[in-house]
Amino acid sequence: MKKQVARLAERLLALLPSDISPDWEDIPAAVWRPSVIGAGLVPHAEVDSIELDDLLQIDRQKAALDQNIRQFLACLPANNALLWGSRGTGKSSLVHALLNAHRGEGLRLVEVDKHQLHDLPDLVEQLRQQPFRFVVFCDDLSFEAGDPGYKALKSALEGSVFTTSSNVLIVATSNRRHLLPEYLTDNDDARLDAEGELHQGELVEEKISLSDRFGLWLSFYPFKQDAYLDVARHWVDKLSAEYGLEGGFGDEARAHALRFALARGVRSGRTAQHFARHWVGERALAEQTQR
Repeated sequence: MKKQVARLAERLLALLPSDISPDWEDIPAAVWRPSVIGAGLVPHAEVDSIELDDLLQIDRQKAALDQNIRQFLACLPANNALLWGSRGTGKSSLVHALLNAHRGEGLRLVEVDKHQLHDLPDLVEQLRQQPFRFVVFCDDLSFEAGDPGYKALKSALEGSVFTTSSNVLIVATSNRRHLLPEYLTDNDDARLDAEGELHQGELVEEKISLSDRFGLWLSFYPFKQDAYLDVARHWVDKLSAEYGLEGGFGDEARAHALRFALARGVRSGRTAQHFARHWVGERALAEQTQR
C-alpha cells in the first residue's frame, strides 16, 4: 500500500509545475510547460549543438539576426523578430545556433507553445529579475481565427498595459508571413478612394497587424539545386569526418542526394541534413558489419 501511495505521489508531482526557477548558470534553455494547476519552466540541460557555420545559404538572415541579438545582449535597442518562409530552410536552427554562439555572454532561451501564449505576462514576470538576457521563442507559429494566443502575443509585442521586460526578446518562426491564413474574400472590403488610393479592408488590416508588430522580418526561401547540394556536401563531409569515413561527398553521394530531395518533394537545409544522416549512417554501419 505504501509503495502504491509513493508511486501515485510521484505521478502527481510530475504533473505539477516546478516552483523553483531553473539554475540559469548551468541551464541554457527551458520550456514553459502547462500542468493541471498552472504552468512552469522545465529546464533543458542539453540543446541542439548546431553552430552558425553549419547554416549555409542564409548568410543575410544570419547576419541580421545575429546583429539584433548582439544589440540585445549589450542592453541596446533591439527588435522582436519574425522568421518566416519555407519549411526546413533553417529558421529554428538559426535561433538554436545563436543560443550556442552567445550562451557565454548570458543569452538564454525559453520556448513557449502557441497555446500557452496567454501565459506570457506570468513568464516574463519570472524572467524579469534574472541577470540573464532571454529569447522567448515561439516555434512554427500560426493562428486560426479566434485563437486566444493571437491577441495575447499582439498585446505582448506592443500596445498593451503589459510590457515585456528589458531582458526579454520575442522571436517567432512561421511558414506564414502574417501568421494567419489568407483568403480571397479577405479583400472584399478593400476600396479605392476618389483619387484612386487603395484602402485595405478591416479584416486584412487585422491580419497584418500582428506580424507588423515584429520590428525585424527575415524571409527564408526554398533552396535552388546548387544551394541544396552545397548544404548536403557540408553535412556529409562533417558527419564522415566525425565517424571516420573516407570519401566524403563524391559523385555517387551527389546523385543520391538529388534523388533523395526529389522523393521528398523539397530541396531544403533540413532535407540535406536528413540525407547526410542516411548516407553516412548506412556506410558507417556497413563498415562496422565488415569488421
